[in-house]
Amino acid sequence: MNTNNFIWADLSSYNPDKAKQFYEAVFGWKYYSTDNYLIAYNDKKETVGLYQTPQKFQDMKMPSFWMSYIQVDSVTETIEKARKLGGIIELVDTKNSIGSIALIRDTLGAGFTVYEGNALNSRTKNKENTLIFNELHVSDTQKAILFYKQLFNWKFQKVDENSFEIYNLKNDHIATISEIPNSIKSKYEYWVCTFGVKDLKQSQKTIEANDGNLIFNEGNRLLCSDGSEAFFYIQKI
Repeated sequence: MNTNNFIWADLSSYNPDKAKQFYEAVFGWKYYSTDNYLIAYNDKKETVGLYQTPQKFQDMKMPSFWMSYIQVDSVTETIEKARKLGGIIELVDTKNSIGSIALIRDTLGAGFTVYEGNALNSRTKNKENTLIFNELHVSDTQKAILFYKQLFNWKFQKVDENSFEIYNLKNDHIATISEIPNSIKSKYEYWVCTFGVKDLKQSQKTIEANDGNLIFNEGNRLLCSDGSEAFFYIQKI
């Protein structure tokens, strides 16, 4: 069990049909549908999910977004701890066929989903067209660190004034947290998913040819948009 580790991601989209076509063009994903939830797979392995943005979030004018999932031993205990730390519990579903989930917002407003179960496990280290990394973009790293350190017992190692590497209890580097100006990240605080690709230039061309956008070039990886406000990284593997 990957306790307190990233294991899955899904996309909340205002236009699932368009998003489906976009990501199929970029990553070659194929899909099957179950209970109004599309599951993308790569090389016959389930990779990510895709679904229509709930009306609640549409009414809030929340943009399309990629959601990072973290496996926990107990959703109920994690909810209680998050609430005591100042987190906001947006959604709880303990009767899902794949396990129990809860959508939580940290003290800065960045959302993530905790998952109790064993059905979801798609993050890899370096496989093409899969989720390979997660990164938190916020306006205040110290406030975020305080929350996540107490919630998941993560350890943080400073990289520079604006970035910290995140390690689990096994000392695996599982994520990064970065303080990003709003001119780059927009006004929202969020977890970003990184997908592995073989050829950055070709992937960028495909993204732009399908109405996506390059937001920021970091050399070995690119921050992109799928044409909505859903951001993601592609990184050369």
